[in-house]
Amino acid sequence: MGLFSRNFDTPGPGVNRDTPRKKGIGRFFELLGRDSGSFFKANLWCAVALAPTSLVVSFGIFSKSVLFTILGGLVGGLVLAPFLAGMHDTVLRAMRDEPGYWWHTYKRAMKNNWKQSLVPGLILGALLSSILMSISFTLDGTMQLSLPTGLCLVLSLLLISMCVPYLWAQLVLMELPLPQLFKNTLLFALGNAPRSLLMAFIQIIYWGLMILLLPVTSIWVLLFGFAFIVLITMMIAFPAMDKVLHIEERLIARREAEENQD
Repeated sequence: MGLFSRNFDTPGPGVNRDTPRKKGIGRFFELLGRDSGSFFKANLWCAVALAPTSLVVSFGIFSKSVLFTILGGLVGGLVLAPFLAGMHDTVLRAMRDEPGYWWHTYKRAMKNNWKQSLVPGLILGALLSSILMSISFTLDGTMQLSLPTGLCLVLSLLLISMCVPYLWAQLVLMELPLPQLFKNTLLFALGNAPRSLLMAFIQIIYWGLMILLLPVTSIWVLLFGFAFIVLITMMIAFPAMDKVLHIEERLIARREAEENQD
């Protein structure tokens, strides 16, 4: 599958490989406290990239313009995608206790993943802006949804939320052609349905609150909004992926081989 072909020559601080890892909520707060600086910086880039898109999509929704809403989603997906890749790379490195200076590894991740991220970003941007538009138009009475259409809308949002964590994790960890990336993502999402549904509900509730409580939540989104939810979803998704792909085992073996060569 083209696993792990990059990002192993990075100097920088790390965590002793013999240090036992905490689990569950303890591990979550350990990572949040230890790597909060890296999370904040990666999050800030995501928030800055999202800002223009939010304005365009919001204008489209409030002006009842389907064109502006979808266009905002398409362009926003393209702009935000590389930064989401950088965000996921930052979180996954922290979870693996990977050594390295943040800016060095972040630039490497952006360089390696920006092209591959564009199509997923484009698709996700279009789908999510369409769903937001449909929900908004339905709530204000502009559009009437039939029961089958409403059900399809809910299922679409649920499936997207189930797939997104697996998609971005694979994108930054593996080199896959897009058809294989999407196929693997769907298999992971459906093959780990309870885990995937948990991630989906958490994401929907989280981002729903972020939108409903605007502009109050804008400060949180700017500071840690992306990092917080990505850390949660990756802590849920990564064990399922690692069980199948043996990610950490391969990473450790490659790192030791490179150290022995030195």
